[in-house]
Amino acid sequence: MSHSTYVKSFVSLLCVAALYGSVGAVRAADHGDAPNVAGDQACDLGDVYFFLDPNDNTQAVLIMTSRGFIVPGEAVNFAIFDEKVLYRFAVENTGDAKADFFFDITFSPRAADPGPTGKAILQIPRAQTARIKLPNGKTFTAPVLNPSLGATPPAQTVTTNAASGVSFFAGEVDDPFFFDIPGFARFIASVRNGSPDPTQLARGRDTFAGYNILAIALRVPVSLIKGTGNVIGLEAETQRATQIIKKGKGKIKRIGTFVTLDREGNPAVNVALIPFNRKNEYNAASTQDDAAGRFANDIVATLTALGTNTTNIGILTSVAITHGDFLHLDVSIANTGTGGGTNAAAAFPNGRRLQDDVIDTLLNIITNGAITTGDNVNANDLAFADTFPFLAKSQQPFAPGTLDDNTRN
Repeated sequence: MSHSTYVKSFVSLLCVAALYGSVGAVRAADHGDAPNVAGDQACDLGDVYFFLDPNDNTQAVLIMTSRGFIVPGEAVNFAIFDEKVLYRFAVENTGDAKADFFFDITFSPRAADPGPTGKAILQIPRAQTARIKLPNGKTFTAPVLNPSLGATPPAQTVTTNAASGVSFFAGEVDDPFFFDIPGFARFIASVRNGSPDPTQLARGRDTFAGYNILAIALRVPVSLIKGTGNVIGLEAETQRATQIIKKGKGKIKRIGTFVTLDREGNPAVNVALIPFNRKNEYNAASTQDDAAGRFANDIVATLTALGTNTTNIGILTSVAITHGDFLHLDVSIANTGTGGGTNAAAAFPNGRRLQDDVIDTLLNIITNGAITTGDNVNANDLAFADTFPFLAKSQQPFAPGTLDDNTRN
């Protein structure tokens, strides 16, 4: 099945499902999907988004999020990009399962300046600096949003490299993912126990509401990433090298080459379809391993156990396996609307936009159309912006006396 054919097949399936109920837009997460990254939050990917800028369809937006569940009061301590991690956007534009080039982002250490009195105890943290390496090997640097514990969120700073036309943002933002984890987990448990109970999805509570996450966003000319065809694949990776701690100084030094600890293309593949004992292996594997069928039997077995029919299994495996776990975007399909785009024609699996509600879509397909209302969490807790980077600003500590901090566990 060709790139365009499997995307059209998936879209057709969604259209059929829509005849029987509301499918919704699309979204799913990768937060804490495997034991290794559960213990290495700096490498723990949240979500990947890939869509045309609705203000200018000659530009594509690439977003990855990581280190989720940052409470507003811990911004200064946790909203820091690890300078020993390589954050990578892998792009495929030739129709196979191998990445053709990369955008690599690394960060400077978090540092501080002396406070107003010059005393170390009153040091003021400085913003980190990002180094962006383009596919042609050239680099540029950009400031990173400096998190704050103030009452209002800091402004999002966008840097545009004049030579390449690439714009960059990195920093703490409101987590754009919306999903009821306990409701979903309880429903899946009921399916596995032989008595599917859709009422478990009636909670309608967004597990991610009220929390922040780190985000890296690029806005790149489509001409820079497009091959001879219109379909482009995107995968996000976090990589870490071996580290040693210098005795007596508490300093950590990186040695050796980078290896992948987490990766994500399509939403929820590792979270929902890979057996627990192979989740670390999946994250360390490659899209070429996917296409070679390394995890195919496990994915099919999981879907079969959940009662998914053969037709829907074929559609899901073609998206996650046949061409590798890349999130594919057909740049010939126009994207329009506010908040990063809302028109149905450009919805997942044609890339993924911030307002797309993939959990509802995946539930509908996995249950063969039995679940038409999804997890009853239909939008993010904060509105998305209408211009790049489109992400909502960070949640901030609440005023004294506030009883509701917006979390919905």
